[in-house]
Amino acid sequence: MAEPQSAARTQSKSTGEVVSDLWSMLKTYAQQQTIDPLKNLGRFISYGLAGSIAMGIGITLLSVAVLRLVQSETDTALTGNWSWVPYLASLVVSSAGALAAVKVIKRTRGVKA
Repeated sequence: MAEPQSAARTQSKSTGEVVSDLWSMLKTYAQQQTIDPLKNLGRFISYGLAGSIAMGIGITLLSVAVLRLVQSETDTALTGNWSWVPYLASLVVSSAGALAAVKVIKRTRGVKA
């Protein structure tokens, strides 16, 4: 009875060739399962970091804009003992934005708010 061709090829390899093939398969597998995902993760983190920096700058500028708007539109009405009101308005707008962001995050993850 004739042996299958793959079995004949496996038996004809020396131990060194088998070890060499095993080592190359192990390196390829390790690269596919560790290095390639880490490269993709690095790209994901870099885009996330750039986006968070841009959002932080934008939110800060928006908060300062609300503060300056309230200060300039109320002119002398909110001076003296009432000078804290524009800061409160800026805090309220920023807090409302943060609350809206949290609700959107929870809704997209499937968690009920």
